[in-house]
Amino acid sequence: MEPRFNLFGTEVGAKFSKRFGNASMVPLQSSLPKATQDLVMLRVSQINGCGYCTDVHSQDLAHAGESATRINLVAAWRESTVFTDAERAALALAEEGTRIADAAVGVSEETWARVRDHYDDEQLAALVAVVVQINAANRLGVILRQPGGTYEPGMFEVATN
Repeated sequence: MEPRFNLFGTEVGAKFSKRFGNASMVPLQSSLPKATQDLVMLRVSQINGCGYCTDVHSQDLAHAGESATRINLVAAWRESTVFTDAERAALALAEEGTRIADAAVGVSEETWARVRDHYDDEQLAALVAVVVQINAANRLGVILRQPGGTYEPGMFEVATN
């Protein structure tokens, strides 16, 4: 599978990508655990069928020392015992915030209450930002047909420092 279009090869695309990337740095600088952010990004990417983002976040989790069991069970997190209550709340928010067209209520009051039990306001703001940002990134990846399988952990570190 080849990408449809090189967004970075256009002036508008390059400007957009730079600003989009800068916005994604904000949650990384928060106190929301990086592992939680990557678990959420992996789950949302799986739901949206973005091969590239699924590749990135599963590899980043592995590179950070997450076990293969936890990474593999993200897709079935409700039926597994390897996630904390806080991570489960974050994954529920991520799913409901991603599947808004599938559920009339969007994010349920029950899920919101569980998230509020585990995260302070700053962490919650970061969590919401992560869900929004990865959904947008997934749409870019799917529209442009960015294939998974080429990412290597750390390959963007120079660009973000």
